[in-house]
Amino acid sequence: MKLQKETSSSDRGQREHGRWYDDACGTAFGLEILGERWAMLIVRELLLGARRFSDLRDALPGISAKVLTERLESLAEWGVLTRKTLPPPAATQVYELTEWGYRAEPAIMELGRWAALSLRHNPQLPLSAVSLMTSMKTMQLPALAQAPDMAVGMAVGGEEFVVSIRQGLFGAERAPVAGCPAVLRAPAAPPIAGALYADIPLEALEAEAGLVVEGDRALLRRFIGLFALPPRI
Repeated sequence: MKLQKETSSSDRGQREHGRWYDDACGTAFGLEILGERWAMLIVRELLLGARRFSDLRDALPGISAKVLTERLESLAEWGVLTRKTLPPPAATQVYELTEWGYRAEPAIMELGRWAALSLRHNPQLPLSAVSLMTSMKTMQLPALAQAPDMAVGMAVGGEEFVVSIRQGLFGAERAPVAGCPAVLRAPAAPPIAGALYADIPLEALEAEAGLVVEGDRALLRRFIGLFALPPRI
């Protein structure tokens, strides 16, 4: 009796690559992994570190629990992210990008930069906290490379971040804002985005959009001047 040939993981991977386009191009392969609805946004939300399932649901309110589960499973199968359980006392499951998963960041940033050039891009739509952080990395002006070192805290909803400029390089991380010389607090990301990209004065956002400004306003104005949306094409 003829034995059934065993299928290696390499063979399976070769068959999976090409499931949509039957094309050897790396761009086609990338779209097969990240081109499903919500997949790339899930990766975006993990760029600043591991998140719980509930965190991802909160950041992406339009996604259902079923679809989020499916996308997380698919991205894990492709090796883009992994699941792990945090040690006690947290003892909860989180999702984080693999080393290869983090390598998608430049592609996501460049796609955002390209899309923002469109006349049809609407920057007034809802924005997650992580999307706000990554947008600053994408929309930084050349002057940032010559800017003095500074740090600004941003508290968006229940999340806290420290955004820094060090030796002309932008950085953002999840960290307590306590101790930052200037802090922006808002119930959601849009008020801070309005200050960064729509040239809305801080005072107007404080009066009308729930923005709270703490600390050095002059530093904040210098910081805000280092970011802008690109001219439309």
